[in-house]
Amino acid sequence: MFNWLSLVTGFFYIVMGVVVITYKFFINRLETTTAYALGALLIAYGIFRILRAIYKIRKNKNEKNSSRF
Repeated sequence: MFNWLSLVTGFFYIVMGVVVITYKFFINRLETTTAYALGALLIAYGIFRILRAIYKIRKNKNEKNSSRF
């Protein structure tokens, strides 16, 4: 369950990063360079969370399949 929640959270971080870059707003108005930097950081973290969740899901599937034999 936690891994699937990580996938959803990663997706929302990516969306939030795109919104920050597009509207240049995150709690306060941001300057262009700050908005791009924060947006890129949020997108990178979202991708990291998604990749980590996929890795854990595959690892759990492989452990379940190997324990059957």
